[in-house]
Amino acid sequence: MFKMGANIINREKSAVSFRVFAHNRRKVSVVVKAGDKKTEIPMVEETPHVYSTTIEGMGLELLYKFKLDDEQEYPDPYSCYQPLGVHGFSQLVDHEKYRWRDGLWQGRNLNELVIMEIHVGTFSATGTFTGVAEKLDYLVELGVGAIELMPVTQTPGRWNWGYDGVNLFSVNHNYGTPGDLKRLVDLCHQKNLAVILDVVYNHFGPEGNYLPLYGPYFTGKHETPWGKAVNFDDLYSEYTRKMVLDSVRYWLEVYHFDGLRLDAVHAIKDSSPIHILQEISLVAKNIATKQNREKFIIAESDENNARLITPLDQGGLGMDAQWMDDFHHCIHTVLTGEREGYYMDYGRVKDLEKVYKNYLYTGQFSKFWGKPRGTDGSARPGRQFLVAIQNHDQVGNRARGDRLATLVEFPYLKAAAGLLFFSAYLPMIFMGEEYGEKNPFLFFTDYQDPVLQRAVSRGRKKEFAGFTWENVPDPQDPRSFYKSKLTPNNRWEKQQQKLFNFYRDLIALRTSHPVLKNLDKNNLQVEVDDNSRVVKITRWNRNIKLTGMFNLGTGDVVIQDVPGREIINSLCPSYGGENETKEGVLRPGQVVIWESAGTIPGTVSN
Repeated sequence: MFKMGANIINREKSAVSFRVFAHNRRKVSVVVKAGDKKTEIPMVEETPHVYSTTIEGMGLELLYKFKLDDEQEYPDPYSCYQPLGVHGFSQLVDHEKYRWRDGLWQGRNLNELVIMEIHVGTFSATGTFTGVAEKLDYLVELGVGAIELMPVTQTPGRWNWGYDGVNLFSVNHNYGTPGDLKRLVDLCHQKNLAVILDVVYNHFGPEGNYLPLYGPYFTGKHETPWGKAVNFDDLYSEYTRKMVLDSVRYWLEVYHFDGLRLDAVHAIKDSSPIHILQEISLVAKNIATKQNREKFIIAESDENNARLITPLDQGGLGMDAQWMDDFHHCIHTVLTGEREGYYMDYGRVKDLEKVYKNYLYTGQFSKFWGKPRGTDGSARPGRQFLVAIQNHDQVGNRARGDRLATLVEFPYLKAAAGLLFFSAYLPMIFMGEEYGEKNPFLFFTDYQDPVLQRAVSRGRKKEFAGFTWENVPDPQDPRSFYKSKLTPNNRWEKQQQKLFNFYRDLIALRTSHPVLKNLDKNNLQVEVDDNSRVVKITRWNRNIKLTGMFNLGTGDVVIQDVPGREIINSLCPSYGGENETKEGVLRPGQVVIWESAGTIPGTVSN
């Protein structure tokens, strides 16, 4: 099919082609803006519903819109940059201007990564791509192997989580320019950091979404939480599918991203013979082969559906990995005691024995969902499950954006971290988690439409009807954004530096030790003592064994047999545990990891 949008075809002549899908329109033209002057150029219907034209001599950074049937002018659905926001003129981007320096980069294997999830606007003081780039040395010191950027496409107003995007290709001008984003990815690769981009293909934002004016990009055939579904299987769905697959190619090829995280794929409705997720998987694999670089697709889903991560040749959808919320929910409820909303299905310490090898819900009845939930994922390898103890959803979708550091005492923050990195899954941390950030991560928007402003404020309060949370902050209040900014390193409390040390050393152990690098769930055993709430996890690889003990209870527990040489102890002074260690005793919240050869049992008693 055609190359859509605005594309440079001859730099010397400043020749630019324009092409747009405009269903059932009588007349389509492109309007080019230079200063206060607008020039309208008619477009020709080259095939049914697809209009095109070529212009010369008007520059390679021109601003433009499409006019439909002599009515209003609208941004390009394929716009690469919206310097004036979602309602403004689109800007042509010369992607050849940036000179990449990552020619030797071959990517990183997903199996070896510790990932940090980042919101660009709140990660640094400036809230820009450049601000993220300036903190890369900090990330290298911490030891993460990849960053995952929350969506960076254009959204309304000055700030947003990113999930209200309306342009699949347009870099958010609040964060910087297309060149700034390329430079960030380039610098990451030079520092051996992979970069994952969060993309949204299940819905479009409510403000500045002009797609319905261009054609049937949505269908009433399916319903989603946002209304009509994105059209992947109804009349003219080939244009929607093309747009999404073009977007996948665009971010992986033009911007050199190493992987994509697909938002809430359970809301992508597609009854086609070949599911759009299967096509996305194929596109990524073809690019990886062509470039000889690692490329991967990670899916978010709340359905615990193992078909998502089953290979294409086995009838699956071919995702490389998926988020597993059950892991978070099990640990969070055990540590906090919360049982409201979707947490009503969790809270038993014993559940950890299952969730380290499988989804917790594998087909049994869920009280929250009111029906059976999940499938058996035990056959899928550990590397296909991405787990976290905090992420933007689980923090930001709390009424007041509470981080774990404000919900549990300091020792249990370290226990949670130990449980995360001792799993045979892919670990991800949320920005600020590594030092116990106490600033909230609130839900924030900056809609310009008064109707949407009121709706989001009312809707946010209604969302928490199943919880006892009160005093829900207004997403439209600018303070919701500014309060969510991370604390600068030079303003950390002493305890926060200690927690950073613990995370740094755990990550180093995770990424260097042969036992923890091996993501084989079969080489893992979990034992839980319900009374003491002590969790013992044993992992092994050939003749080496690691044993981790995690006291999630409130009392001291005697260790009957020390299972080897101690290599991590969360009560060490460098981790903030001055004068708290007792020989042969596991203190409340304490984490100890031992290394041994052979089989040294190590039992627990009260």
